[in-house]
Order: sequence, then C-alpha cells, then structure tokens
Amino acid sequence: MSERSPGSSVAGLDATRVRVLAGDRALIDGVEVHAPAGSVTALVGPNGAGKSTLLRALAGIHRPAEGVVLFDDVDLFALSRRDRARRSAFVEQDTATDTAMTVASVVGLGRMPHQGLFGDAESDAPVADALATAGIAELAGRQFGTLSGGERQRVVLARALAQQPRLLVLDEPTNHLDVAAQLAVLRVLRTLAARGVAVVAALHDLTLAAAHADRVVVLRDGRVVAAGQTEPTLTPELIERVYGVRATVLRHPASGRPVLAFDPLDE
Repeated sequence: MSERSPGSSVAGLDATRVRVLAGDRALIDGVEVHAPAGSVTALVGPNGAGKSTLLRALAGIHRPAEGVVLFDDVDLFALSRRDRARRSAFVEQDTATDTAMTVASVVGLGRMPHQGLFGDAESDAPVADALATAGIAELAGRQFGTLSGGERQRVVLARALAQQPRLLVLDEPTNHLDVAAQLAVLRVLRTLAARGVAVVAALHDLTLAAAHADRVVVLRDGRVVAAGQTEPTLTPELIERVYGVRATVLRHPASGRPVLAFDPLDE
C-alpha cells in the first residue's frame, strides 16, 4: 500500500514492491513503506514478521530480489557503499562488548564515509555533536567494553549520528534497556526528527510506538497489513487481528499520550 501520488517527488524514504528471498522462500513480499523526512516511523509486528530483514533492505544493506528503495528520490542501491553511508545509517539490535576503544573513538568510526585521502578534517565537530545529542558526552573517555547495555546502545546510536545521515534506521533500539534508557533513546530519535531526519525504528513495545512515533507500519508474515499515522492506524481491532490479544487504549494523565493495556482473548 502506497500513499505516494504517481509521479510525485518525496522527501524521505519511499520503498515499493520490496521482496526479499531466502532461497525460494519470500521473507518480505511486495512491501511498500513511506517514511517522510522529519518524522519517526515505527515498524511493528509479531516475532518472525520480518522486521529485521525489511530494515536491512530499507537501510540499503541487503539488496532486495525485487522492488525499489528510494531516499529523496535516489535509488539507494544505485549508489556506492560510501555514498549510501553518507545518506543513511543503520543501528543494529545487538552491540559488541569486547571493543578495546574509547567511546569517542567508537563514535568517530561514524566519520569513515566522509574521510578522504587526508582523513576527515571536520570530524571533531560532528563527533562532539553526536556525543551531546545522544547524551553521553561525559562518557567520551571511557572504554566501550566497560559500559552498561543502555550506555553501549547510546554509543552505537551516537556513532550512527556521527555519519550525519538523513535516514536513520534502527533495529529494536530500546530492546533490553531499562525504562529511563528507553525514554532517553526515544528522546534522541524525536530530536533527530525535529532536525529533518527520516527515522525508521523497529519497536517491540506497542505502547512506545503509540506514544512516540508519528507513523506506524504494521508487518505480519512478511507483508504490510496497515500503515499510516500512528493513532488512527494502531487500533484495538488491528492489534487483535495481528497479535491475537485484546487491547485497550488509555491516556497518560500528564502527557495525554496513548497507553496500551492488553488482555488475552480467552478472558
């Protein structure tokens, strides 16, 4: 399903008819995703829906067997790896713990796509900004391997920010984090969207998606079953159909944001 008018230009990510195969089996089949610049788009769906596979195609990492992935009307797979990395960054779900580098050095790796024959003369400012945006400037001198899971996740996010991407794709960035760390990561994503970045994040927690995403794409069995603005799309009826649970939408008493409560269907 596509919300793009034929022949129109788009600012942000526009993927059409994406099909990813594993042998003869389609992991992703005929998927269309629109993620505008300046917004946070949440990719949600049950375990095994194909979220991680789809994200790698959207980030320009895994070329799909069929379909087109455009960013700002440019085919990501028509670009060199360096040019893709200057436009898009991908944050994986798991972070290595044995890296014998300081936090600042790890974040500095994000500048590699911008390095020329004589290095990257402007690396200091983007790295400092990435550290500050991720809220980890005070960790710059620490060894990466000594950090907590939440701290490591923000360092990896900062490394992606140092690429200065206009498209940021994240696979479960709040996974295994405590509540404070989850909210810190989501604040960073909202900050990036406010700067005009197109943010696409797979989120396991539907309440986080409902409360913090502008748009949602619901994936099941490798296909998009619903997409659009979050609140009118992520309805109790859809959640029951996709997840097999009864959902009730409540409102946070302070923020007014939606909060989802769940019950099994047999109760």
